[in-house]
Amino acid sequence: MTNNFVFEKDLAAKKIHVVREFNAPIEKVWKAWTDPDLLEKWWGPKPWVAKTKTMDFTVGGVWLYAMEGPEGQKHWSHAKFTAIENGSRFAADTGFSDEHGTVPPAASVGHWDNKFVAIGDKTKVVVDVSFDDEATIKMMVEMGFEGGFTMGLNQLEELLG
Repeated sequence: MTNNFVFEKDLAAKKIHVVREFNAPIEKVWKAWTDPDLLEKWWGPKPWVAKTKTMDFTVGGVWLYAMEGPEGQKHWSHAKFTAIENGSRFAADTGFSDEHGTVPPAASVGHWDNKFVAIGDKTKVVVDVSFDDEATIKMMVEMGFEGGFTMGLNQLEELLG
């Protein structure tokens, strides 16, 4: 672990806290998180790739995408944007869905709060994810969220490089 990367999980509090610094200006990092063409280049662990069906980056809007595997597998997810402070923060409720964005009843939800802080010509991204119940955070941990998200952030660093 480098000094510019923190990944902490607190199962009892149902929270994951991630901090990562990028050697890129805040505008470039923000765009990589909010432009679907750029998001697809880094979101998710290789060899899986994110494929956007629709993205409406407005409060109340949704990013609907599929994580596609090397053998054609598709796992649909959505992010409903709940807050946007342009260039510095956005929040979204995320979870699994079908290809139409329909969320199964009693589906697990992750509440993401993403903050972007300029530090000179670098950018610090602070991600806080909270869950409604302990079973959901345990499922995310068991599914390999830490490794997958870390790999995605490493891919973002390469993209920004």
